[in-house]
Amino acid sequence: MTIRVLLADDQTLVRAAFALLVESARDMEVVGQAATGREAVALARSARADLIVMDIRMPDLDGIEATRLIAADKDLADVRVLVLTTYDTDEHIAEALRAGASGFLVKDTRPAELLDAIRTVAAGEALLSPGPTARLIARFLRGPALSAPTVGGPDGLSDREREVLTLVARGLNNAEIAGALGLSPLTAKTHVSRIMGKLGARDRAQLVIVAYESGLVTPGAPDLD
Repeated sequence: MTIRVLLADDQTLVRAAFALLVESARDMEVVGQAATGREAVALARSARADLIVMDIRMPDLDGIEATRLIAADKDLADVRVLVLTTYDTDEHIAEALRAGASGFLVKDTRPAELLDAIRTVAAGEALLSPGPTARLIARFLRGPALSAPTVGGPDGLSDREREVLTLVARGLNNAEIAGALGLSPLTAKTHVSRIMGKLGARDRAQLVIVAYESGLVTPGAPDLD
């Protein structure tokens, strides 16, 4: 199955470099390029993309607002957004995740990691890798100036489901969760799907938000490393 990718970035050279890289992968194709957030929204509706690589800082309409419009469009329910960030200097990551982004990518990441990130998010698997990424998410999600989460909390989950949610927040995929808890991959996948249904979460990124904002996973905890 070919992943249809839309690239949104106001820098022409950046878009061109990403386009060459994406087109070099046998399982991907570029179906459109946007220089502004408004163009990204329009192309998301016309190009039938599976995933949008979205820069946060763009003219006309920034990547966060563009992501919010895309996530709110029922006709684009299957479209995933992977936002671009300058890592530890960009404090809009949590806003982008709340707006509906399914993950974020460091702008200076290595080419192979970009392709892997696209495959990961397009497949609806882990948000991204644990470690520094998880700590960065945690720092912004726990900030006092942020708004309340838009999905339910973990109070109604079983003990096993809370364990699974904790591992999702650490960035583990279904196979890794299965290995950590002694489950089959299918059972792990079923648990994740059931948790999403109970919490009303759109994808795994929203599960991460719930885990951090509820205190189920705390910033700086040893299990993030």
